[in-house]
Amino acid sequence: MAFWPVLLDALITLIHIITDRILEFALGWYLGPHKRVATFATVDQQVILTKSAVELATAIRTGKLKSYDIVKAYCERINIVNRELNAVVDGPFETEALEEARAIDERLASGQYSDEELLSLPFLGVPFTTKDSTSVAGKRLTLGLVARKDMRSKEDAECVRLMKKSGAIIIATSNVPEVNKWIESRNMLIGGTNNPYDLRRSVGGSSGGEGALISACCTGFGLGTDIGGSIRIPAFNCGIFGHKPTSGAINMAGCTFRTGKELNTMVCAGPMTRFATDLRPIMKVLVEPSLQSVLQLDKEVDVKKLRYFYVPSLGMRQCNPINRETERVMYNVRKHLEQLTGQDVHLAKLPETKLTGKMWRYWMTQEPASFNQLLGNGVQLNPFVELFKKLLGQSEFSMAAIYSLIDSLLPKENEKLIRSATKKCKAALQELLGENGVLIFHSSPRTAPFHYYPLFKFLDFSYFSLFNVLGLPATQVPMGLDSKGMPLGIQVVSNLNNDRLCLAVAEELERAFGGWVPPFPLKTK
Repeated sequence: MAFWPVLLDALITLIHIITDRILEFALGWYLGPHKRVATFATVDQQVILTKSAVELATAIRTGKLKSYDIVKAYCERINIVNRELNAVVDGPFETEALEEARAIDERLASGQYSDEELLSLPFLGVPFTTKDSTSVAGKRLTLGLVARKDMRSKEDAECVRLMKKSGAIIIATSNVPEVNKWIESRNMLIGGTNNPYDLRRSVGGSSGGEGALISACCTGFGLGTDIGGSIRIPAFNCGIFGHKPTSGAINMAGCTFRTGKELNTMVCAGPMTRFATDLRPIMKVLVEPSLQSVLQLDKEVDVKKLRYFYVPSLGMRQCNPINRETERVMYNVRKHLEQLTGQDVHLAKLPETKLTGKMWRYWMTQEPASFNQLLGNGVQLNPFVELFKKLLGQSEFSMAAIYSLIDSLLPKENEKLIRSATKKCKAALQELLGENGVLIFHSSPRTAPFHYYPLFKFLDFSYFSLFNVLGLPATQVPMGLDSKGMPLGIQVVSNLNNDRLCLAVAEELERAFGGWVPPFPLKTK
């Protein structure tokens, strides 16, 4: 009786492998030879731009570096490499950012900051960026839409306001897919953003511009948002760290028109960084005051005393099979954690994960915003009209956006089935993890694909979206490069409000495996 399902699985796996190889060959031929982003102009620039945000903040406070020089170096870097990356929507805001940096340096030099003030300004003088869909006062707010090309924000999103309040300096906003709903950062206004490790490949989405800028050392750190992997997919594709917090931990006001009062939403804002050690300090700035005591981000975590679990596959037939290099990452992480703790990393089986794609699709229909109206900038769009216009080359929208419009016409998911599956999966995982458990989970079956690949195969993102459905915190951790020179990675997941466990394990894996690998050769003196 079990023969036919096994045979079917084998055939589906074979089809995935064949189509993946065909797409890799065809798109690689179409997009031309491999090229990566340019390295630094000088060794002095490299020294500044490869420091962590915390290191930069410390250097500024102690007078070892000037905020002016740091901001100038980052703006110059953007101006040089954005021609290759195509990641910036607005900026760099060189004049105003340098003025702000100069004022900070002058106040520090004259001793005008009290010790108490400095404690409240942990990122004083450090440059940062955020995605275009997150409001920055006076700057463009296009959401990747041609109809919004001249629109500007009236005020800062709450997460941007808090980072500015911590002393950080905004220097640019970055590219997104139309209204954030795709796994490539491409639109008809700015175009597509290129991966620093291979300009022919995808940065992911929707915080793809951030992923590219951070990895290419164009910013100290970035802010993303995540409704289906939108922080973690670009972090994975671009070889950096990204944290999706516990749902509700960070106020979403000003992010993609959110008010911050929405209940039961999958979307979260969170940090994206080159270094794991930056994640926790940024989270401490961003977390809602009422949840500071709940998340206990200052509480010490002994990673040797945690319980660890792993899941080898999502079990979705629509996803690519896990490739060998990706399997090796999981194996290496498991072996390291077993050596660290002296305990086994236990195999876990979660119920209903094979329905992850359907669960995410259903729960997206329960979000407060209408994708159709967001895409139409307030106007209801007709999917068939937009498809016809696209075929004639007259559409203002990408093919990916039209896919999403068409999806709204397809049969809806079985509400009773999906709600039951979600409840069962969440309950099982929460019971498994308890208060000191951590799940090690694949990021994706394969590394970053070529541009346009997701138009043919896109459901691998379900490895990320599962944790939006469940509302649990998840940290994306870079784990070196594959044989093609593209970033590998792993996700670290913990129970609700146990973000500190994810962050602590991410720091341990960074120490053990090296973390971010520059997408270009570093200069030597």
